Amino acid sequence: MRKNKRKSVIPKDKKIDFTPMNEVKKMFKDWFRRNKNVTQIMTKEDVVRNILTKLDAKQNDALEDAMNKLKKEGFMEVKEDGLTLVLTKLGADSL
Repeated sequence: MRKNKRKSVIPKDKKIDFTPMNEVKKMFKDWFRRNKNVTQIMTKEDVVRNILTKLDAKQNDALEDAMNKLKKEGFMEVKEDGLTLVLTKLGADSL
């Protein structure tokens, strides 16, 4: 049996700008690079001080996608509170 998977189809006339998401990902990576330790914790206060206050409108819209992408790539883990971030070994090795 085959399961039907729905593909996200982007209209040809509409381009998605991944730049803001990549910029936000870079902000997280830069912070972890400066504080490079496996299991390094980025607290809610660190997120606010080092990320949220520096985002423009497009980057703010891309914040959740950027965090999800970094989590999916295994770079970091997101704790239950949704804002405490932990650098993984894979993430530390990639820095």
